[in-house]
Amino acid sequence: MGPHPAVAAIRLAVRRVLHDVLVAHSAASSSPTPSASSSPSSPSSPSSPFSPSELSGPSGLAGPSSPAASPPARPARSARSASALRRSAPRADAPLVLAACSGGADSMALASALAFEAPRLGLRAGGVTVDHGLQQGSDARAAEVADRMRSLGLAPVEAVAVSVGRGGGPEAAARDARYAALDAAAERHGAAAVLLGHTRDDQAETVLLGLARGSGTRSLSGMAWVSGTGGRYRRPFLQLDRHTVREACLAQSLPVWEDPHNADPAYTRSRVRHEALPILEKALGKGVVEALARTAQLSRDDADALDAWAARAEAEVMTTAPAAAGGAQAVHLDTGGLRGLPAAVRRRVLRRAAIAAGAPAGSLFARHIEEVDRLITGWRGQRALNLPGRVEVRREGGRLVIRQG
Repeated sequence: MGPHPAVAAIRLAVRRVLHDVLVAHSAASSSPTPSASSSPSSPSSPSSPFSPSELSGPSGLAGPSSPAASPPARPARSARSASALRRSAPRADAPLVLAACSGGADSMALASALAFEAPRLGLRAGGVTVDHGLQQGSDARAAEVADRMRSLGLAPVEAVAVSVGRGGGPEAAARDARYAALDAAAERHGAAAVLLGHTRDDQAETVLLGLARGSGTRSLSGMAWVSGTGGRYRRPFLQLDRHTVREACLAQSLPVWEDPHNADPAYTRSRVRHEALPILEKALGKGVVEALARTAQLSRDDADALDAWAARAEAEVMTTAPAAAGGAQAVHLDTGGLRGLPAAVRRRVLRRAAIAAGAPAGSLFARHIEEVDRLITGWRGQRALNLPGRVEVRREGGRLVIRQG
C-alpha cells in the first residue's frame, strides 16, 4: 500500500523540484554555458535518474494547472527506477538542498518530503530555521524546530537568530531579515537551492495584496516558482492547497507549531487570510483561491514578455550608455523613440533607466514612473523631477536625461 495521497502529493512536488536542481547542477558542472537541451526545465535530460513518466504522479494528485505543464500519465515503475530509488546515501560532495522551516505545517511538510526524496536522487538535504526574536521564547522554539528537522534526517541543520528592523513595516522588515539569513546560510553551506513552503493559498493572498496596492502586472504575478540569485529559491508547493499540506502532516504525525502572528489581525496578510478571502469565497463561491493563483501565473507570463520587450526597446532608445559624470550615473534616452512605444513597455524602460541611474527599486513606485512618463507624453516645459535615491529626471530637447546627484 502506497503513502497517504496528501503525502504522495507533497513528495511528488518536491521530487520534481529536486530533479530540476539536479539537472541545473549537472549542466553547470559540465559546461559554463549550458545548452537548451540541458536546461533545468527539460525533464528528459540524461543527468536525471528519472524518466519524464517516472516524475509524474498518480492520477488525482494536485499538479500544474496548465495542460502544457502537466506531466504525462504514470506507467508501472520499471526495475531501473526501483533501483534508482534504492541508491546508497548521497556522497559528501553531492549538491546540498536546504529546507527553510518555521515549524509550521507548510514548512514541516516540506522538510519531511525533502528528507524522504533527496537521498533517492543522490542529493544531500539540510534545513534552516530563522529566529526573528519577535516573541518571548522564540530562541527555544527555533532550537526545537531544528531538533525536529534533525530527527527527520536532515543535516546540516541550523537555527539562525536575526534582528528585525522597522523599514517598510513589520511584515516587510521580518521578510527582509529572513531572506538575508537564508542567503547567508546558503552561502555558508554552499547550498544549490533553498526550498520554501509557500502554498497556493499563500499565492492567492499575495495576489490580493498586490491588487489592493494598485500595483502592476509584475506585482499581480505573485511569487515565482524559482527566484533569488542564481535561482536559489524554489517553491514546490505553489500548486498545492494548504489543506493538502496540513493533511500530509497529520498523516505522518508530524508535530507542527502555529505561529500566533498568522492569526493576528494587526498584520495585513493575516486579515487577508482570515477575513478577506473567506468573504470573497462566500460571495463568489469556491474556487477563488485557485482563480487567484491562476491569475498569478498568467500575469507572470505577461510580465516576463513585457520585460523582455522593454529590455530590447531600452537598447534602441538609449542614446548614450550609463556613464560616470562627476561621480554620478547618467542615462540618456531618445524621447521620440520612447513616445512610439506602448505605454506598458515605455514605463518599464523608464523604470529600468531610473534604477540604472541609482534609484532604489523598492522605493520607486508607479506614481514616480507616471510623472516621468508625462515628460514624454505630456511635455509642456515641466521642471526636473526628483526620484528616490537623489535621482533627477529632466528633458533636454529630444532627450530624457536621468542622473543621480
